[in-house]
Amino acid sequence: MKVAKASKNKKPRTVGELRKANFPVYSVKMEMRKNLIERIRKDKDFFPGIIGYQETVIPQLENAILSGQDVIFLGERGQAKTRMIRSLVYLLDEEIPVIAGCEINDNPFHPICKSCQEKLQALQDKVEIAWLGRDQRYSEKLATPDVTIADLIGEVDPIKVAEGRYLSDELTIHYGLIPRTNRGIFAINELPDLGEKIQVGLFNIMEERDVQVRGYKIRLPLDVYIVASANPEDYTSRGRIITPLKDRYGSEIRTHYPRTLKDEIEIMDQERTRFDDDGAFAPSVPPFFKEVIAEITALARKSPEINQRSGVSVRVSISNYENVISNALRRAIRVGEEEVVPRVSDLPYLAASTSGKIEFETVEEDRNQSLIEKLIDKALLNTFNRYFQVQQFDPFLARFKAGWSLEVSERMKSSEYQQKTQEASPHLAEMRGLLEALKKLECDQSPARIASGLEFILEGLHLHHRLNKEKLPGKAAYHA
Repeated sequence: MKVAKASKNKKPRTVGELRKANFPVYSVKMEMRKNLIERIRKDKDFFPGIIGYQETVIPQLENAILSGQDVIFLGERGQAKTRMIRSLVYLLDEEIPVIAGCEINDNPFHPICKSCQEKLQALQDKVEIAWLGRDQRYSEKLATPDVTIADLIGEVDPIKVAEGRYLSDELTIHYGLIPRTNRGIFAINELPDLGEKIQVGLFNIMEERDVQVRGYKIRLPLDVYIVASANPEDYTSRGRIITPLKDRYGSEIRTHYPRTLKDEIEIMDQERTRFDDDGAFAPSVPPFFKEVIAEITALARKSPEINQRSGVSVRVSISNYENVISNALRRAIRVGEEEVVPRVSDLPYLAASTSGKIEFETVEEDRNQSLIEKLIDKALLNTFNRYFQVQQFDPFLARFKAGWSLEVSERMKSSEYQQKTQEASPHLAEMRGLLEALKKLECDQSPARIASGLEFILEGLHLHHRLNKEKLPGKAAYHA
């Protein structure tokens, strides 16, 4: 590999030149092992964007690669299985030499297809080679019941037969996805959905290397790293992985959802959709609000009223995060503000981004809507309790007992919230607890953040039964 990099513009173009350059050609598993060892030695992360697996999934995968084992990832939806599989591409060399024009990326020194063997025998060192990039060495297939052996392995090409070749001639085959990924990585998503007859074809490829096409066998010693993903629920509801195929995967690695709110929040921040005009509207989400969004998902994963076999994807957190920012943006545009900060009054809009991503145990729409509201309330309460003790707001609550009340609305200007706190400033002793709380929430520096923090504190006190909340058309009023 060093030779090719050092003389990038003069890479070998024939088998003879490649041989003179002493270019090392490795098997896929050896190549991945070699590059992983180098990354471990340099303490480099080869899973960019994968969060929360550093102590669990990634060490298991590293062990499998160092052992030269094919891998199956087992886990519920939204656990980054596909992203991890695609990241394996970065363990391949930047490019490798192949025999030019070969459909299955043959090794220039040890071709396996009959056409390349004949070419090498006739032309020897004059056989031309091409250079294949790592991105071209990855193929992926979503398993569905209609996938055939022809799709994965190959099929007899009637045109080649019509040209006079015998059916037993290997050259009559039109290769499928797996042979075309020779010397690369082939991934199958949702493996249990693959028909059992097709799975048999797979384990022959992985172990015996014998492939039957239309009743005759060919010897096809493919050099392919095969990796798959599956959802545990699929074993019973949609299909199963046949035992001989499971036995041929060296490691079955169990994935999981983020185990801390910190990891969930980091994923939300990383994955939310961004637009070119984000800078113009300056979206700003206080830390406590991110915790509320992550907490909603964490609670859903424990709720007995939600189907846990199906799982609650991290996409729930991401979509909810995007929606509260969007609603804050919509408000900012409407009232003419530049700063975009979500508030508690934006949270009811999460129903749209939550209900479609979780499976309820019942099909009653009203009850499911009520469950989402309960999840939001519980998430607000849990987050409030991590920041505050209710007793610290006793002086502030005294203002309400004296007849004060506050109205909030998702359409209200941020300046109105700031004005309400300023009107109460003559009662400094009573307001000190509120001002300190806003500072702790990092919500004391701008009108939009004051509005966000104030709504959160009011709702937390309401959920602790220290304030009444009266819902009015388009707004709500908090009073003693």
